[in-house]
Amino acid sequence: MKHTAISFLETPIGKLKIVGDETAIKLVSFTDEAERSTDGKVPNIVRTCKFQLKEYFEGKRKTFDVPLDPEGTDFQKEVWDNLLSVPFGSTSTYAKQAIKMGDLKKIRAVGSANGKNPIAIIIPCHRIIGTDGSLTGYAGGLHRKEWLLKHENSIPGYNQLKLFG
Repeated sequence: MKHTAISFLETPIGKLKIVGDETAIKLVSFTDEAERSTDGKVPNIVRTCKFQLKEYFEGKRKTFDVPLDPEGTDFQKEVWDNLLSVPFGSTSTYAKQAIKMGDLKKIRAVGSANGKNPIAIIIPCHRIIGTDGSLTGYAGGLHRKEWLLKHENSIPGYNQLKLFG
């Protein structure tokens, strides 16, 4: 039986809850819940994830290399897998994501799957914007989405669509 561990990380935009086991990360989400310790040893993958997220917020990391195992439908997993191809410092749109999946008519389903992404930041749903360039939907709150996009744009050597004045 796999031991699931919970860890927390304070970030400039709120506390992250990180859940994983010996094989993969299952959840990274913003939370207001009180921190609680996990009985037993925290698996290396969870500690590595926490370290990599800390580096991301410090501006030292642009990619993540922890194994992921989000829980969702096959369609949701396909959407989340496609999100991994949107590079640091870039944005895409829900329409482009739907077209990439073979059908612009899937735009609402793609948007819904983005909203259910259980692994914030690492699966970068914050990089998906409206076709008109507007910030739309983010489970962690639009203020966090804006912060994350500004953060990624602020790292030297990366240019992003200018969304903010």
